[in-house]
Amino acid sequence: MKRYKLKMLAALTLAVLLAFSLAACAADASAQTASAAQNGNTTKTDTSSSFSFSSPGGAVDTTVAATRGGAIDASELFSERDLAQSTDLTEAVACAVSDGKDITINAEGVYVLSGSAKNATVVVDAGDEDKVQLVLDGLNVANDSFPVIYVKNADKVFVTTAEGSENSLSVTGTFTADGSTNTDAVIFSRDDLVLNGLGTLQISSTDNGVSCKDDLKITGGILNVNAVDHGIEANDSIAVAGGTLTVTSSKKDGLHAENEDDDREGWIYLCGGTLNVNAADDGIHGVSIVQVDGGAVNVTAAEGIEGTWVQINDGEIIIRAGDDGINGGQKSKSYPVCVEINGGSLNITMGQGDTDGIDSNGNLIITGGAISVNAQSPFDYDGTLTHTGGTIIVNGVETTQITNQFGGMGGGPGGMGGQGGRRR
Repeated sequence: MKRYKLKMLAALTLAVLLAFSLAACAADASAQTASAAQNGNTTKTDTSSSFSFSSPGGAVDTTVAATRGGAIDASELFSERDLAQSTDLTEAVACAVSDGKDITINAEGVYVLSGSAKNATVVVDAGDEDKVQLVLDGLNVANDSFPVIYVKNADKVFVTTAEGSENSLSVTGTFTADGSTNTDAVIFSRDDLVLNGLGTLQISSTDNGVSCKDDLKITGGILNVNAVDHGIEANDSIAVAGGTLTVTSSKKDGLHAENEDDDREGWIYLCGGTLNVNAADDGIHGVSIVQVDGGAVNVTAAEGIEGTWVQINDGEIIIRAGDDGINGGQKSKSYPVCVEINGGSLNITMGQGDTDGIDSNGNLIITGGAISVNAQSPFDYDGTLTHTGGTIIVNGVETTQITNQFGGMGGGPGGMGGQGGRRR
């Protein structure tokens, strides 16, 4: 399991918060200046050094740029191969699926999967250091009760859609376990997983759509997931740098990251692509950190974005929610509870009743960005407010004041650069 450089902050109280911002991850993004608030004082963190990644040689590749200054250090997050949307097929092995027969892959290499079948599973059971690439080129499989792609062991597996291909994977009945492993997704991986490519992949599930018990990255392709439970879920992390994703969950979350054994993990990072989520519960739920540095995000859910530390540095985000638009709550004890907005465009529309546009059970930091909130309770925070910049529109009216609805009652305004609004 690979651990990225999350900045661990310990022994923090609500009034002592260290927060960084990360420059946009789009290819043409310029570096931003991050803000931090500690003991109520605003300081500056230099994030001018950017790190650009692009894959070599592919016809169409994803390019990202990142800095080290955010809650998540994304400077080494994506490899060149992660971002390559096509691969050399010279020595690829062709595999055609057939009804009732599994395909087992036990060695590193590139495998092209095609054909239509029922109750067929592609099992990857390779060595600990093996990297396996599955190229889907017109693969259509419908299973009754078991994953279509099951990664039992490997270093990393790439699921790549071939250019122009249409692929469909589904499980229509009740999932069965593999011994003690609860194999509960159409694509189920116990190791690192990358989804990319230049084609289309449709996933339909009676449980989870995609489940990764390690780190999951999505860097390209058109991915449509329709699931009863979590659309896309991972134990350690979900990182999205490109592609067009449409995720629907009829009972749970659209994107969900949670590690029950280590609450430093379970984070979500978005820096590119287009993400459309329609979920019964949370649109995007990261137990530790949710960081948005770019891309277009459109969420309709009970709660739009939820995490212990939610940091928005760039991107175009639209949220329609029935409970909280953005919620920072104590899901992880390893990070400060905070909602931090340093840039980007954020448009939140809330339903009627006891709803909050932006709700932090800790501190609220706003240093930039264009924020529009339509809600009965636009802002609700339990800690302190740091407001030093940005454009804020509340119910159609531009304002420089942030009124706290903590406890369901107005706590007073927090002006530019102030720490007002806390109800004591």
